[in-house]
Amino acid sequence: MNNQQPFVSNQVIEDACEWAIMHGVAFRQADNTARHCPFSIAPTTMERPVYQHLLKVTPLIAKLISAVSEDHDFLQSSLRDMAKADPFFGSLMALHQQAHGEQESRRLPARQPLLLMRTDFMDDRQHGAKVIEFNGIAAGMGPFGQRATELHQFMSNQWGAIYREWLEDENATPADNIGMEQLALGIATAANKINAEFACIQGITSTQGATSIQGENSTQAVNHKPTFLMVVQNNEDNVYDQHLLEVALQQRGIRTVRRTFEQLSTQLSSGDNQRLMLDGVGAIDVVYLRAGYQYMDYYAPALNEPVCCHTLSQTRLFIEKHRVAVNATISQQLATSKSMQMILTMMPAADYARWGLSLAEAELVKSVLADMKPISTETITWFNTQANKQEWVLKNQGEGGGHCVFGDDISAKLSELKPAEYDAWALMQRLYPHEREKPTIAVRDSKQSLVTDLVSEIGLFTAHYQGQPVTEFNGYAGYLIRSKPASENEGGIHSGKGILDSLTLVD
Repeated sequence: MNNQQPFVSNQVIEDACEWAIMHGVAFRQADNTARHCPFSIAPTTMERPVYQHLLKVTPLIAKLISAVSEDHDFLQSSLRDMAKADPFFGSLMALHQQAHGEQESRRLPARQPLLLMRTDFMDDRQHGAKVIEFNGIAAGMGPFGQRATELHQFMSNQWGAIYREWLEDENATPADNIGMEQLALGIATAANKINAEFACIQGITSTQGATSIQGENSTQAVNHKPTFLMVVQNNEDNVYDQHLLEVALQQRGIRTVRRTFEQLSTQLSSGDNQRLMLDGVGAIDVVYLRAGYQYMDYYAPALNEPVCCHTLSQTRLFIEKHRVAVNATISQQLATSKSMQMILTMMPAADYARWGLSLAEAELVKSVLADMKPISTETITWFNTQANKQEWVLKNQGEGGGHCVFGDDISAKLSELKPAEYDAWALMQRLYPHEREKPTIAVRDSKQSLVTDLVSEIGLFTAHYQGQPVTEFNGYAGYLIRSKPASENEGGIHSGKGILDSLTLVD
């Protein structure tokens, strides 16, 4: 980045930063102040046919993952080796076995799968748009994606000349993005269906007020207003994106509450007919996990457990034993792992018929899956002697930034791995997206800098309940653009050099 300043008036930067803070595009600081998320001053572009292809294929990916996540025998058999190599996924597989390993448990009308997924793509210069990864747990920042689109609209309206100066193509048109509303619609649809089921069972209506239901330990008031529980990390900074989604839900008549796993370990109980109850709140209709993708989310030092993380992970299992819509289910988290991505990538398209996809649908999905290779002694030998090391990235099962190894560093990492660890890692074709044709301005901590080699990653959101699309666009629910300098490997808004961006389309 070139830090010579200013490239545009500081008044413009101040206006944009204040708009971002005012509209919740921010991170909470330790002292309870807020700082705006880093953002670009003007959007990136994509060719319209590429974008339309992604709109068509991404709901099919979600349809596939929805079905795979409910194929419990397949999950157990295909991910067994990976679970032995990765302790965290080993614990997830043990939970999955507890939940679905016995035939009797499969007959119980327990948790209902609500798949809120973000599928991340890069538009490779040579191979076209390809999947980077599936995000099935804590697949957030849909509200920030919509707000970035609105921020650029604000720039266009208020500072039109400056906006056009930094626009990549003056003939480009903004891509609509109402991800926040569509995600809220999907969640509200599931919440209302669960709530209506119990209203029917209990012979009541939402206008009759509260009654009581006997939990395991106490009598608790039932809240007949559909209720959404967000499971969050303690003292996290990315709360405003979460609250924006909650506000959109509240506008749809959904009550929202937030709890950590540690809080839930003592506050949940069972009501009649497998109703999930929360102390002081009542019945819960939807549980949305924004935590649970790492050991730390289940670690509670005060419990002084002989087996680390047992109590809080059992809390997650307890939730799934109830008639409640859940994202992400344990199954969904397994089905969106890097290992499953590799398995599906290497599988012939015709095999997708097992999960209800036609051959044409399967081939569409396969068209956006980048090559992946399992780690083995043979693969390591091939990589060290024959491969172009710059064409591959080494990934483990971790979520978020910091879990990838690039280029010449891959051989060093492979040499450190023990054979028992191989199945936790995979090689994936490295994607080299188009660089933005014009330089742009990145704004971080209210300071502007010029970026001459910006590249973008697009995440498309989908929402499916019980395997069926629950948005106005066949399951599609908006997008998130994160851009970064091409010279940087980590593009996360939190953990890397990424900035929020939006999308315009060119013919």
